[in-house]
Amino acid sequence: MDDAVWVPTVFTKNRERLIEQDAVIELFNLVLEQAEHKGLLSGEHFSVGGTLIQAWASHKRFVRKDGSDSGNGNFKGEGRSNDTHESSTDADARLYCKGNNASRPRYMGPTLTGNRHGLIANAMVTTADGFAEREAAKAMINDARQAADNPQAEITLGADKGYDAKEFIDALQEMNVIPHIAQNTSGRRSAVPDAIAASAGYAISVQKRKLIEHGFGWAKTVGRMRQVMVRGLKRVDQMFVLTMAAYNLTRMRTLGEIRLQAA
Repeated sequence: MDDAVWVPTVFTKNRERLIEQDAVIELFNLVLEQAEHKGLLSGEHFSVGGTLIQAWASHKRFVRKDGSDSGNGNFKGEGRSNDTHESSTDADARLYCKGNNASRPRYMGPTLTGNRHGLIANAMVTTADGFAEREAAKAMINDARQAADNPQAEITLGADKGYDAKEFIDALQEMNVIPHIAQNTSGRRSAVPDAIAASAGYAISVQKRKLIEHGFGWAKTVGRMRQVMVRGLKRVDQMFVLTMAAYNLTRMRTLGEIRLQAA
């Protein structure tokens, strides 16, 4: 109790060591092993989605890459894009907007969720560019496909309409993953085969997909991931994965209480 408090640089050095040794990834995997041991993960039916993470960077610090800004901080009437501008405080952050949200320096946090109880099976952080989210989804579901006990197991992946792209659907089918993606028929033809969309399993996946929002909501409110207080893709990824490991532990505790009450 009487020892001197560590200075901030000690925590900074420890954070770098954790990143280099993938300690957070190992912790996340250990939590997943516990969930599997308790029978809380099916290992066959998943949903994928992404949430925006606001970077610890000011919008006014998004300046021209060639250094030709006036330097007075007045950007009114000036167009900015990720091709010509970058954040001077967090070079990995990207200007991005989704829906009616304003364009701000952000990251994207894609996660893979098990449909049985909504536990996070995989999580990572990518740049917010509109394409990395689907690439991350392919990598995560491929890992799940490889980890399946039965190579012939029927793996399904649910997602919202934003994932209804021919390239993405074709990639899933090449991996022998059934695309339970919400069909986007607004002025176009969906890439999801109608036969799949008419199946009973597809309807279940559409309902289960909503569980992924629980993790995002918890991460942004309890986990303080709405806006991160670290900079750089690796550090933000570390914080996000650690937060999702904490969510899984919280969710597992809740599921245990529910089972005890039911018993």
